[in-house]
Amino acid sequence: MYRRKGAIMKRVNFYTVKQVKENAAEYPVKNIIKQPEDVIEFVKVVLDLNSEAVEKFGILTLNMKNKVAGVHIISIGSLNEAIVHPREVYKAAILNNAAAIILFHNHPSGDTEPSANDIDVTQTLIKAGKIMGIKVIEHVIVGENGKYFSFKEMGYIL
Repeated sequence: MYRRKGAIMKRVNFYTVKQVKENAAEYPVKNIIKQPEDVIEFVKVVLDLNSEAVEKFGILTLNMKNKVAGVHIISIGSLNEAIVHPREVYKAAILNNAAAIILFHNHPSGDTEPSANDIDVTQTLIKAGKIMGIKVIEHVIVGENGKYFSFKEMGYIL
């Protein structure tokens, strides 16, 4: 601390927040996401989620034309769950200037049926997105052999 004419001065830290592109590569995938199968194909080719032994939760960030702007793994969990918090999801979305996001995660068991926690997390992220102005347009659970569960197709996302 510093003193100046009777006042106590305190050091103030200044921070810069920036996004750093870790790597980029060419993949044979669609860049515009229109349906759940596009999400499945994207995460299968880019992330190979089918072969993961633990649950991974991530987002695809989309620009105004639903083109994929970025891929973010938000949480790596255990055999049957990954801890997901809106703060971490929307931090990645904001830093990527996302207009919308698609949520995805895998179920290592291969069973694509959502758990009660999957449904709760999805609803929480939709509500947070409305506040933030970033729409959740889909949540896909990836299973085995091309199986998936689409929250949008099943009416959980309007």
